[in-house]
Amino acid sequence: MLYDAYEMQRSLLAGASTLANIGAGWMQNPANPFAYSHMGPIVGSALDVFAHASASRGKPGFGFETAMVDGKTVPVVEEVVLRKPFGQLKRFRREGIEGSPRLLIVAPMSGHYATLLRGTVERMLPHHEVYITDWRDAKLVPTSAGRFDLDDYIDYLIEFLDHIGPGAHVLAVCQPSVPCYAAAAVMAAAKHPARPRTLTMMGGPIDTREAPTAVNTLATQRPHAWFQRNVIATVPYSYPGAGRAVYPGFLQLAGFMTMNLGNHLTSHWEMFKHLVAGDGESADATKDFYDEYRAVCDMTAEFYLQTVDVVFQRHLLPKGEMMHRGRRVDPAAITDVAILAIEGERDDISGVGQTRAALNISTALPEGMKQYHLAEGVGHYGIFNGSKWRERIAPVVEQWIAAHNA
Repeated sequence: MLYDAYEMQRSLLAGASTLANIGAGWMQNPANPFAYSHMGPIVGSALDVFAHASASRGKPGFGFETAMVDGKTVPVVEEVVLRKPFGQLKRFRREGIEGSPRLLIVAPMSGHYATLLRGTVERMLPHHEVYITDWRDAKLVPTSAGRFDLDDYIDYLIEFLDHIGPGAHVLAVCQPSVPCYAAAAVMAAAKHPARPRTLTMMGGPIDTREAPTAVNTLATQRPHAWFQRNVIATVPYSYPGAGRAVYPGFLQLAGFMTMNLGNHLTSHWEMFKHLVAGDGESADATKDFYDEYRAVCDMTAEFYLQTVDVVFQRHLLPKGEMMHRGRRVDPAAITDVAILAIEGERDDISGVGQTRAALNISTALPEGMKQYHLAEGVGHYGIFNGSKWRERIAPVVEQWIAAHNA
């Protein structure tokens, strides 16, 4: 019923958004005398903000056509090199460029599409052959494709790395830090030839007992059954995945918006003022961010519930008790995968110390293959996007990869 109610509301708002967009256009039309009045720009801007806030959003595209490599502009071809039911491996091929370090960027499966990391990919493209995990919206996967849980996620990562081949590097952004670390441990224990040379984790919940945030507290204060009853819904019959149990993306988005409601309201108020003042460039920057931020997708119920249980409630990885396919994930198996842990000083989702814990549990890894970087004044999203990522954090990642690429 929850999902059906949401779909009804979404349909109604989509119609209202269209009407508001038409109204905003008319209020800004030079042929409309009211556009020159004092109230014209105010009404038009208000309609524009409402139209943008209530519009339906599909899966965004990366949109890369070129990249600057060694001072030259080269074409970029986005291609799918491996397809799986719940996700695919994408490669951004720079035509005519060979020999760069191969980098797998692992995007979160957390309600947003992989395009949330567009800025991450763009920054790493000039000096790396970039691959990314492009997770699929669970409501679009037929139930005949079966389940997808945390064990499957780890299996996908291993298969992706195997496809890329030996000598690749991994950059895990936020949530996938745990399965990426687990995949590295599993591959290291098996002496898998395609185990990564480096594993960089940014703002990841390796040990959420360290500096718990509001997200962590919610997970520990509620019993596992509460999450099953309150956040799991069934995909309606209008989608290919009809009947699949999921954690809907719109619920996760609502949770994140509520956590920082004041900031989001301020952003929309600033966008309104920019539109009234005729500063379309500043307003467009806010629109672009929310176009991406509000484009959400569902994740399978089994993956979400297992993650809550293993990562946030029982902390099995840092305790050395996490299991994969019936075998213990042993952090001590990692002996030759160089690990870089990056945290944001102002991260309100993964607290300071949660990612650094990966270095502490890697007891068999030489100290020279471990590094920690605290990004001062950086929040959760600033770790992988924006000027601080481009100018202060990405160079640290690049230097780490270069130092361990041979």
